[in-house]
Amino acid sequence: MNILLTGGTGLIGRALCRHWLAEGHRLWVWSRTPQSVAKLCGAEVQGVGSLQQLEAVALDAVVNLAGAPIADRPWTKSRKTLLWDSRVKLTEQLVEWLGKREQKPALLISGSAVGWYGDGGEHRLTEADQPVSTDFASQLCNAWEERANEATVLGIRVVLVRTGLVLARDGGFLQRLLPVFKLGLGGRLGNGRQWMPWIHIDDQIALIDFLLRQPAASGPYNACAPTPVRNADFTRSLAHCLHRPALLPVPAAVLKPLLGELAGLLLGGQHVLPQRSQEEGFSFRYTHLDSALADLLMHP
Repeated sequence: MNILLTGGTGLIGRALCRHWLAEGHRLWVWSRTPQSVAKLCGAEVQGVGSLQQLEAVALDAVVNLAGAPIADRPWTKSRKTLLWDSRVKLTEQLVEWLGKREQKPALLISGSAVGWYGDGGEHRLTEADQPVSTDFASQLCNAWEERANEATVLGIRVVLVRTGLVLARDGGFLQRLLPVFKLGLGGRLGNGRQWMPWIHIDDQIALIDFLLRQPAASGPYNACAPTPVRNADFTRSLAHCLHRPALLPVPAAVLKPLLGELAGLLLGGQHVLPQRSQEEGFSFRYTHLDSALADLLMHP
């Protein structure tokens, strides 16, 4: 297949490129720094700084993963604008370009996140459910999906991948926690009862590849393991895997003034289940957190 990726130099994008290159696909990555694409994604991946460079390429699929990291820093007004523009406006630009193409891809796989549901509390959430609350993350994901869904008017099939916390060796959420936990300074956030939907990077890549190959796939799919855990359980499992204590909880009263609105993302959560993918035949390799952490931390 001929596949265009946005966000191809990110954690998931790089892993997808490695996987799809091995499968024999031809890949292009739309990037602000196209000169760095080959180094980050593979020598055979072509970086483009402008979509117009692809006018003569017959695309089979577009995979839209672009978006600035959402939990790296407090949500100031300027940070919210960047988060919105890097997801919603970029997707709007992408779909507008697709609409002008004479040859259109059959499929658009567009990123989203379990934050689409808002802070779900104790609700068990599948793709059939609506958002439980409408915080900024939920509003962001809803607008992101709405822009992607506009491609259906063009005759393009749209798949939305609502991703949980991606666990990987070489970046992402887990790598930000490791320095603190290795020092024995880790601990739960708030009361630790908030749900944390997670997914091993290998399952994330396998699921996106599965959806690429399913001709009937469309609409939202939750990209998270079938066994979400609470924050306190995640903390204990990570500390145990590293043979360290986890005795220093971070109270909500500390997080809220320190991080502002972003604290709600860390103190809330979603009990999300990947119902659709399992019903349609996808099998997760890592269904339990302990085995996922053991693979990532004990077998470098």
